[in-house]
Amino acid sequence: MDEIRPWLYIGNYSDSHDKNRLEYKFIQAMLQLAAPVEQIGIHSLYLPVEDMRPISPRLLKQGVEFVLSEKEKGHKVLVACAAGINRSTAFCIATLKEVEGISLVEAFKEIKKKHREAMPHEPVWESLCEYYAEKTPYLDLMRISTQYY
Repeated sequence: MDEIRPWLYIGNYSDSHDKNRLEYKFIQAMLQLAAPVEQIGIHSLYLPVEDMRPISPRLLKQGVEFVLSEKEKGHKVLVACAAGINRSTAFCIATLKEVEGISLVEAFKEIKKKHREAMPHEPVWESLCEYYAEKTPYLDLMRISTQYY
C-alpha cells in the first residue's frame, strides 16, 4: 500500500485484508476492484471491474464519485485491485485528474513516483483516454513508465 496523496492510497487485495495496516494508515474507506472485503469501521464500495478489459464509463464514474465523496468527508481512501497494478492505477489516475485538473499522463506520472508497480493495461488506458477525450497512445505511456525504474 502506497500513499499517492495524504488522502489517497493505492494497493492490492491483500492490503484490503490487513486490518492492522489499514488502521496504521488511518484508512477510512476502500474502493475495491478485485473482490469485496468487509472491514469494521471502513466504508467500502466493491465494483465488478474486469481485469484486462476496458472500464465501462458507468463503473469509472461510480468509482471516482465514491473516492471523491470520501475525500470530501476528510477520509483517507485505499483503492485496491488484485495486484495493485492495473485497475487501481486507473481509478487513481481518474481521481487525480478530477481533483487536480491535470492530464491523464501527468496523473500517471504522479502515481508512478509513489507506486512503481503502477501500469494500466492497454484496454484500461484506452478506456480512460476515451472517457476523458484525451489522445495519448499506449506506447507513450509505456515509455513514460520506463523512466521511473
